[in-house]
Amino acid sequence: MSQGFTAVVIDTVDGQPRGQFRELHLNDLADHDVLVEVAYSTLNYKDGLAFTGKGRIARHMPVIAGADLSGTVVDSRSPLWKAGDKVIVNGFGMSETEGGGYSRYQRVKPEWLLRLPEAFSLQEAMAIGTAGYTAALAVLALEDWGRITPGQGEVLVTGAAGGVGSIAISLLAAAGYRVTAATGRPQTHDYLAGLGASHFVERATLAEKGGALQKERWTGAIDTVGSSTLANVIAQTVYNGAVAACGLAGGADLPATVMPFILRGVTLIGIDSVMTPMAKRERAWSRLAESLNRAHLADMTKVEPLSNLPQLANAIMAGEIRGRVVIDVTR
Repeated sequence: MSQGFTAVVIDTVDGQPRGQFRELHLNDLADHDVLVEVAYSTLNYKDGLAFTGKGRIARHMPVIAGADLSGTVVDSRSPLWKAGDKVIVNGFGMSETEGGGYSRYQRVKPEWLLRLPEAFSLQEAMAIGTAGYTAALAVLALEDWGRITPGQGEVLVTGAAGGVGSIAISLLAAAGYRVTAATGRPQTHDYLAGLGASHFVERATLAEKGGALQKERWTGAIDTVGSSTLANVIAQTVYNGAVAACGLAGGADLPATVMPFILRGVTLIGIDSVMTPMAKRERAWSRLAESLNRAHLADMTKVEPLSNLPQLANAIMAGEIRGRVVIDVTR
């Protein structure tokens, strides 16, 4: 293929990383073994940080943006994959140190690829994307810890109307857990109730400075916010409860004390989605295929052309995105 194609590239502009549209050719891509024709990518908070330069996501530039992709193998030097295979890639340094999914074509390493689950289309896989796959990892981590029980206690989800939060609520509710959603947007309550949230907490009450030990409430929690919100969630978690932390929308700091850990035995579980071993990825995607309500997924998703990425990146940084945004890289 000799004709060019459009990609979003993170490069230095006036001393700062910024996303720009560029015309590329196949010889501009890395020399990895599998060439994928990309159908869709998605918009995560991390992608907003990278595109706007508000977070230094790209660690060497220029680099094609987009932490996810779904598409079809065009050519492969690996015996593991052949032309026509439908595949997904989440993370593995895409948009950081490796070219990402905001491109019509991408070359990737064969060990990054996950076969598209039969339950999902390429578009649905990116409606899930890193956000949904991270939500599944967090739910599994809480269940593996063994302290949350369907129908008993409360499981809190912060940043509830975002991508991770939306899919986490749907997965938790499907398993029978009582879910409380923390959000600063009352207009999303009907949407979140439709996903399975039964109670709501005002985001601002969790963002305020609180005591080292507070009234016990949460048997488990999935936090996408970090900073004071995570500190308060930990301080409100019941004896031997656990919190799965997977985001920093509110900041990367943690103004907490050791008191909940040494007096209540609370466990803080870190969720990494970028370099997660393939066995864990497959387990997370299996849970999504088995349990994610497809109607919920459709309700929380909108599809946007790649050309709208500048506006979308600013919107997700401003907290204006509800649910999931699929990026159609063909438009």
